Amino acid sequence: MVERTPRKNQVSLSPAQREAVEHGEGPLLVGAGAGSGKTRTLTQRIIHLIRKGVRPDHILAITFTNKAADEIKRRIYAELPPHLTKSLPFLGTFHSFGARILREEGKTLSRTPSFTIFDNNDSLQLLKRVLKKLDMNATRHPPAKVAKKIGRIKTECANPADLEEEDRIIFAAYENSLRQQNAFDFDDLIEKPVRLFGSDAATLEKHRSRYSYVLVDEFQDVNRAEYLLVKLLSGKHRNLNVVGDDNQSIYGFRGADFRNFLDFEKDWPETKVINLGENYRSSGAIVRASYGVIKNNKFQRPKELWTPNEEGAPIRVVAAETPEDEAELVVKELSKYLYIGGTNAIAGSAILYRTNAQSRALESALSLAGISYDIYGGLKFYERKEVKDIVSAVRYGTNPSDEVSLDRLKKSFRKATAEELASKLPLLGKELALMELIGFFIKTTDYQHYLAEKFENTEERLENVRELLNFAGTFESAAEFLERITLLQDTDRPQRGVPGKGIKLMTIHLAKGLEFDRVFLVGAAEGLLPHQRSLKSLEEVEEERRLMYVAMTRAKKELVISFYGLASRFLYEIPPELILLKQSDDEDEVYI
Repeated sequence: MVERTPRKNQVSLSPAQREAVEHGEGPLLVGAGAGSGKTRTLTQRIIHLIRKGVRPDHILAITFTNKAADEIKRRIYAELPPHLTKSLPFLGTFHSFGARILREEGKTLSRTPSFTIFDNNDSLQLLKRVLKKLDMNATRHPPAKVAKKIGRIKTECANPADLEEEDRIIFAAYENSLRQQNAFDFDDLIEKPVRLFGSDAATLEKHRSRYSYVLVDEFQDVNRAEYLLVKLLSGKHRNLNVVGDDNQSIYGFRGADFRNFLDFEKDWPETKVINLGENYRSSGAIVRASYGVIKNNKFQRPKELWTPNEEGAPIRVVAAETPEDEAELVVKELSKYLYIGGTNAIAGSAILYRTNAQSRALESALSLAGISYDIYGGLKFYERKEVKDIVSAVRYGTNPSDEVSLDRLKKSFRKATAEELASKLPLLGKELALMELIGFFIKTTDYQHYLAEKFENTEERLENVRELLNFAGTFESAAEFLERITLLQDTDRPQRGVPGKGIKLMTIHLAKGLEFDRVFLVGAAEGLLPHQRSLKSLEEVEEERRLMYVAMTRAKKELVISFYGLASRFLYEIPPELILLKQSDDEDEVYI
């Protein structure tokens, strides 16, 4: 329930924002640069339509998060008088809108309105049961990989006939099992309405006639199924209004296709295009530095980015020697701010990184320094399954009385594998060095295959494994390794503090849409940003550059970028006059 707040005067708009807000009929594409007031523009567009006489319930507004939808609702309530908000536009995510359609049309798809929505874990468990029932070899058909193939068919609205024969059999059995259980999986919430609308003109017309305007936020992140859904609904009135920034398209791994944004006029040739290039968020130095990076992308819409804000501090680039060295440098900087301004000085700060595995060194350094921190959108490093599995093996190998660790191994692995670990680890723990003991565990469990069979994010989990191995390699004994981990975790617990009061740690992907006074971007090195997995094509490298741009534009006042090893190619794209370079062992900083 969104609470009504007192009505405010009309929000001031820039000329470009006002042009977008007051656009008349027909398709509209708003290219909204970072910090350019995208949400304000979208909200004011909805308010303008309602003031103009469009019935609120004839407006369909799609956002990518429920939080964004709630924020827009609050702003609408704040500005419009009660008699204009007796009904509201549909404001929600693609999936919530798809679920609404399926509640109404489920009978056509052999479901009742009380159907269950399976999340990814539910779907994976169902798929395992299907494979077992079909007597399919799990080694030949790893459930996580099969799930990925099924997901691709649905998010791209592709033809299941394109699958290999055995995969088609699995797909058909999986779909039948969903029907039998009166359930849809998460991808069905978009794909099934699209298939239904494409095959049933009457049903399409029924839903199409309900909405005279369709607005979509973060349009650069829609996948093919999502685009087809709004395209079908807008095909008659053609009032499809989309807002987004192709330079912030960073979800290609989820199926997002920013070509929907770049090629919008191909489907909608009469489109009005309006660019919002004025950044209200960041300092002049940050805007110019980030533009210096992103302008090197070939696949993007032409645009200019600028800000009326003061130039502010230069971009500080710090060269470190190791992840631990880099983490220590960040902690030293934070300690200065804490000394000057107390805990409030870091509450508006964030540390951003490319992969979750990078949090390990940072968490260690922050914990030992007694600095409160909050991990956003993920588990702390030593709470991640793959890390706990390995640590449990080492613990049991050095202490056969540790029944908690033994229980974990028994629950994680098949009976024969668990029994082998239980019988051999205590003996080998006395004979083998730490890295050899871990090596035995990984080989015995075929751990890489184990992760691939059970999880879709295999590579991310393997990165955590590699990071743990790198850390373990710095210890001479298992006892020292385990003691350090335990001390870190014990030290960390009281330092977590009040949520929201510590430094924020998160991946760049999770930081999208957020802003902070001060940002530390760590790991700006070749192999991490751009990531080594993303060097196969120009398109992949350009998505990595967009990640760099997103990270830089989260900062409002200060931006510190650090790296170890070989500096990222993206650092050389920042205008040198905007950079202040510091070596990890330098007392002074110098311009380059």
